[in-house]
Amino acid sequence: MPAPITYEHIFQCTSNGVVVTDAAGIIVHINRQGEKILGFSAAKHTGVFISDILPLTGPQVMSCLKSRRAKLGHHIIGKQVDLVLNITLVEEQGVILGAICNFQEMRAFEATAKKLESYKQLNKQLETIVKASFDGIWVCDGRGKVISINDASERLNGIKAADVIGKNVKELVGEGLFDRSVTLEVLETKRQVSIMQHIGKTDRFLLATGTPAFDEEGNIYLVVINERDMTDLNAMSQELEQSYQVTEKFKDELAELSMLELKGDQVVAESDEMRKILSVALKLARIGASNILLLGESGTGKGLLAKFIHQSSERRKSPFIQINCAALPENLLEAELFGYEKGAFTGAAQQGKAGLFELAHGGTLFLDEIGDMPLQLQGKLLKCLDDHEIQRLGATRSRKIDCLIIAATNQDLETQVKKKRFRPDLYYRLNAFSIKLPPLRERRDDIFELTDHFLKKYNQAYGMKKRIHAEGFNLLQNYSFQGNIRELKNIIKRAVVMSENPVLDDFLRPCLKNDAPVEAGNGRRTPGSRSLHDELMSFEREIIRSAMLDCSSTRALAARLHTSQATIVRKMKKYGLSF
Repeated sequence: MPAPITYEHIFQCTSNGVVVTDAAGIIVHINRQGEKILGFSAAKHTGVFISDILPLTGPQVMSCLKSRRAKLGHHIIGKQVDLVLNITLVEEQGVILGAICNFQEMRAFEATAKKLESYKQLNKQLETIVKASFDGIWVCDGRGKVISINDASERLNGIKAADVIGKNVKELVGEGLFDRSVTLEVLETKRQVSIMQHIGKTDRFLLATGTPAFDEEGNIYLVVINERDMTDLNAMSQELEQSYQVTEKFKDELAELSMLELKGDQVVAESDEMRKILSVALKLARIGASNILLLGESGTGKGLLAKFIHQSSERRKSPFIQINCAALPENLLEAELFGYEKGAFTGAAQQGKAGLFELAHGGTLFLDEIGDMPLQLQGKLLKCLDDHEIQRLGATRSRKIDCLIIAATNQDLETQVKKKRFRPDLYYRLNAFSIKLPPLRERRDDIFELTDHFLKKYNQAYGMKKRIHAEGFNLLQNYSFQGNIRELKNIIKRAVVMSENPVLDDFLRPCLKNDAPVEAGNGRRTPGSRSLHDELMSFEREIIRSAMLDCSSTRALAARLHTSQATIVRKMKKYGLSF
């Protein structure tokens, strides 16, 4: 009769390796399969602390003993062998007696798993996805050994999978396959890394992104690398950049056409100075900039430029609201800007009234002559600009507003700030973008076009066919226009209406001979209204003043007028002129 099968037979003949420890982690049993897999001797290693001979497995066993929890399916990557480890606890009446480590070689485990139909199906799907990827894919283990690469990686790197699988990426860098390895940087930093690699064989630049995969203990067991061919992307980027430049060119050409069309809206920009100003204004309009401050003498076209910015912005279909801050007393100005509720003050409308900020919501509010705004109201305006909220007079709650703010003044706000007539914080708030319009006398290239524009406008308005010859244009070019464009506009309008001759040169001559503004009435100075001496002095002063525009010193001015420097100095002092 055969001998009975004992527990010792079962323990020694199982196909898995088994190591048993006591509660302190001291090895008490190792079966034959365990000796074979680990290369141990049960006689020599029994009674040894498990962590001393199994530095990866030992800490897992001690963790289970301490937490009183089993651990199943743990992957151990050793120097000699990779294992799939199950740790269960030996317990009796609530007391932990020890732990059983049941393990199997990874290759044996994988061989068994590969026979499963579900594994085959999943593996086939994964293989299909990896092969179909247009980007290159590499998979490396936790030590940097190449496990697999796809067809795209073979093509991008000019290699065969069989030549690199099983090799460490350090070897591939040493062989010059690529200049640096993203896998090594991932293993070093333990985080996702992206680098640009140059591939010597194919002379391509690849954007390689390595992503680590961690086990339960936080160790990297896989690194997945994705490669993108930047050579093609760079070509696409250049094409897009060229397309963008073409688009911008078309935009600029359209902008130029728009600027030409603005002549119909009284915007004339023939001089370089005004073309630059309109280009800046157009750029600010495109980006939707707010808090724009327009500076310049009275009559230089600040209001027209504000309308140009509004019409060139995305807010063009929304309201453009304008108010002259110098035209209303403080109490009425506040009510106009912010509105008021029913019964807010004596004489207030019964239903209340919306302020200009509310009316400009979504559009543009133009605050003309901002330098004349009362100080008390400046503080309220500053708060509105900071909070984007307004509060009606007599109201208890605020209202959100969204409008582009453009302010304008003919005053020197910096001087006003020093004199404490203008709040410095409001000045810096409004001065985010400032545009200074030059006076007409500093952009004489615009005088001809402006004159032609106004002449056509008033000929059409009054049914006339008046014209100006070369002498008239020359007179206009040499006139100082202290009132700027507004003065030129009034001169041409008066000439078209009042002149009896179809040619306006004779009418313009007495008007423009002196720098004094044209007198009211019919625009003519009656003969004998001034003495010959006064007329000659006025004419001499105009000659000197005109020549000063092209000279920078009394010496140059004397040479220009073919006289002595002493005479020029005396004449300039006489007429109150200076550089």
